[in-house]
Order: sequence, then C-alpha cells, then structure tokens
Amino acid sequence: MKKLIFLFAFLIAAWALEAQNVQLHYDLGKDRKYVTSTVEMFKPDKWGSTFFFIDMDYGVGDVKGVSLGYFEIARGLKFWKSPFEVHVEYNGGFGQSKSGTSYQINDAWLFGGNYTWNTADYSKIFTLQAMYKNIRGKNDMSFQLTGVWTVQMFKNKLTFTGFADFWREDNNFFLNAPIGTETNFVFLSEPQLWLNITKNFSLGSEVEVASNFALHKGVKACPTLAAKWNF
Repeated sequence: MKKLIFLFAFLIAAWALEAQNVQLHYDLGKDRKYVTSTVEMFKPDKWGSTFFFIDMDYGVGDVKGVSLGYFEIARGLKFWKSPFEVHVEYNGGFGQSKSGTSYQINDAWLFGGNYTWNTADYSKIFTLQAMYKNIRGKNDMSFQLTGVWTVQMFKNKLTFTGFADFWREDNNFFLNAPIGTETNFVFLSEPQLWLNITKNFSLGSEVEVASNFALHKGVKACPTLAAKWNF
C-alpha cells in the first residue's frame, strides 16, 4: 500500500506541473463539510487532445490529511479533420475510512468515441461521448455516456461548465438502504458556475448531483463554495 501511495503522489506531482487550473472546494453537503482540491488540464494538439483531473478530499470523518484520492486521464485520438475522436480513458483511486483501513475505488477502462461541437469563437463548447466501460471486479461489459460543456458569458466574466455521466454499474451496498438493495445504473453531474475576478482568479460554486453514487441510494445534491486559479 505504501508503494501505491508513493506512486500516486509521484504522478500527482508530475501532472500538476502541466496543470491548467487548480480548484479548492468546501463541501456544504449534509454530513460532509470537508475540503476537496482539484488539479485539472485539457490540452488539444494535432493528434487529438489530452484531459486529466485529480481530486483529493481532506479531513473526512476523523482522518487527518488526505482521505481520498481519485483521478481520471483521457486521450482523444484523430488523424483527420473532423469533430469526431477516438476516446480512451482510465479512472481509479483509493481512500481511507475513519477506522484507518484503506480501500480501493474500482478502477475502470473506457473506450469509445466523442463528438465535439463549438462556436467559432469557442465561447460555447459541447462534447458527447459514448463508451464501452470495464469496471474491474464488477462489470466486465458496461457502458458510459458523458456530456461535457463550457459556456462563456458576459465577455468571459462568467463561466458555466461541467459534465454529466450515466453508466451501468451493479451495486448492492448502500449506507441509506436495507441490505440486499440492488441498483444497476449510476448518474453523476457536476455543473460549475464561476465568476472570473481576473484572468487567473475565479470564485464560484459546484453542485454534485448524483443518483446511486458513493454508497448513497437515490438522488443526492451536494453544493460547494470554491475558488480557482487558472495558469
């Protein structure tokens, strides 16, 4: 476990050097009240695009320091002039509970395609992804649909961005439901609204809207207060 933590920390340090923005969120959700940092990058190139983000939660329960680390990295590939890309993605992470025991977040491999639409000035961008999904230890044959958007308003003074995921995942354990309760689908969306104080500094909020996600059966909404630094 120590080797895994060291490797994860090394990857965070290496990727953070290429970060586009760093965010700090204070979660206002019921029984949450903790801080999350996000390191995020999106970089297009002549062969497609690369995207990653790293989320780290701090001080959940009685845990001192980092209580959860989660990251996603995706590569869009294309060798042609088209809004379509081949999409390859990996998700994974780990955490520690308040009892001091560690756990692994089921890592997943995704493969499919995405279509991106944007206005001429890139003030409005929307990407739709359809992917095959393999969740290790749970679902060998699954799927995920994802929408990602960015809308710049009032001469870039206000930014509305976020994503919405819908995927197949079989779950049979929830903290708020009787033992044996089963679900087969998960929905997760995190819309963000940012007031851009300067070119680099923004204040805003995110609302995590989820269904059958993170051991909670049914719909749950968790808002945050946030600050962001754009490099």
